Amino acid sequence: MIPGADDGDAGLFADSAVPSPVEKEPPHYHGHRDRLREKFAAGGGDALPDYELLELVLFRAIPRRDVKPLAKALVARFGSFAEVVSAEPARLMEVEGVSAGVASDLKVIEAAARRLARGAVRERALLDSWSALHEYLRATMAFAPREEFRVLFLDKRNHLIADEVQGRGTVDHTPVYPREVARRALELSATAIILAHNHPSGDPTPSSADVAMTREIVSVLAPLKIVVHDHVILGRNGHASLKGLKLI
Repeated sequence: MIPGADDGDAGLFADSAVPSPVEKEPPHYHGHRDRLREKFAAGGGDALPDYELLELVLFRAIPRRDVKPLAKALVARFGSFAEVVSAEPARLMEVEGVSAGVASDLKVIEAAARRLARGAVRERALLDSWSALHEYLRATMAFAPREEFRVLFLDKRNHLIADEVQGRGTVDHTPVYPREVARRALELSATAIILAHNHPSGDPTPSSADVAMTREIVSVLAPLKIVVHDHVILGRNGHASLKGLKLI
């Protein structure tokens, strides 16, 4: 006690002492991020629902925020992880919390998925790896917002020479010119092709116009000794093979 001070003075000095700083607790989502990373490390992507896999993507783009609500909002808006990363940047940014940077990161994921799928078919005979082909086509065009008509040009070993989009159209129609397909096949010295296009409606069932157009391409290419192996139609709900359906 200070000489000359009574108990009241002691209390006064005690009350005026500087309080020790209170340590701030880390935001609640820090622990959630660690747990989610551990879950991914233990079980891979298949162990996570779509919104949690999307959270992992958003962690780096948005480092100081709880991204679970945003991930759930994106999946609710577009339908699935695949449809989120396939959505056009302008549509992604319609969702509150999605900046141009976040949209760009999501499009990088889409590009990476396409590159991986393409690598799986690049050096293989496509007729021996239909599952890889379908995965590639699904990653490339199943979730596109407009119709795309794609031609895969093959050499005599049925290896991929080139994969080209021959036309883009509206939500339900793409103009296709059989003689342009033939011209390009001759330029590339292709001996066979596989046709593919998507139905943005999600239903891959071929229309009568799809069948008629395919048969026209077959008839144009036949005199040139170029085989049409198949026409695959992609949708969010699966795919349809015109050859498998015995329509060509």
